[in-house]
Amino acid sequence: MRLINEHAAVRVPATTANMGPGFDSFGMAFRFYDEVEARPITGVTRVEVTGVGAGSVPTGEENLVVRALRAGLDAVGAPQAGFEMRCTNRIPHGGGMGSSASAAVAGLMLARGLISEPGALSDEMVFALATQFEGHPDNVAPAVFGGATVAWTQADGSPRMAPMPVDGDLPVSLLVPPSSTRLSTEEARRVLPVSVPRADALFNTSRAAVLMLALAGRPDLLMAGTEDRLHQEYRRSVLPSSMAVMDSLRDKGYPAVISGAGPTVLVLSALEEDTRATLTHHGWTVLVPGIDTRGAVLSP
Repeated sequence: MRLINEHAAVRVPATTANMGPGFDSFGMAFRFYDEVEARPITGVTRVEVTGVGAGSVPTGEENLVVRALRAGLDAVGAPQAGFEMRCTNRIPHGGGMGSSASAAVAGLMLARGLISEPGALSDEMVFALATQFEGHPDNVAPAVFGGATVAWTQADGSPRMAPMPVDGDLPVSLLVPPSSTRLSTEEARRVLPVSVPRADALFNTSRAAVLMLALAGRPDLLMAGTEDRLHQEYRRSVLPSSMAVMDSLRDKGYPAVISGAGPTVLVLSALEEDTRATLTHHGWTVLVPGIDTRGAVLSP
């Protein structure tokens, strides 16, 4: 395997996970993107970051995109090089919108764009390798394949996914809290119990099935389909503002959930103008991105 291209560029969507009852399994991609380009060079790797994370994320070999790029090259037996990389970041870090999954997928897709046999890094291989970086496949699956997905881990530890039917015109809103509000996935997981009551497990099983029906074209089922008893309530102590916003929206009839591990709130509907104005007044950013159906895409 050789490096034959002098430049590669990729666009990777933001994603959500959990979506209420689909804990660690459901995901969805949005038309809101990080963009990365890379060139092989003979010198030391250097990364230019603009947008989110500029001035704080690593700009050398420790950068997650660089590490994923190298893992992709190693996986197909391609030679390593120095890289000049430019990252245009829009996805909030630590916000529950899949920023680390996006970075891992971006690096692996860049490797595909630089090698002589891009088919050696298939979507399935990118999915598996990116899951190794993430630790779980729920955000990775929609970042690679787009749309809505269900992902799981086989008994042998290998990740699997399948697309979920979804109405591409379903309006979605992402409510991003003020920039000072961030939460690591590890911190959000620490507050979860080791086991849950059987009744709660049964509750989520049914609601996850209802959510699949709702996404496929039954918006009347979205409120029931976004109910959860496995993770959100346990995270109230570390997500007080997000949970308060979620509760308020659900009281008004909006199918709102915590996006991933939070603190972003996902609403599977459009918001009334007065609701948007109130959120904006309190420092929240309201995004209305639409659903991405393509996943990560290499530029020509």
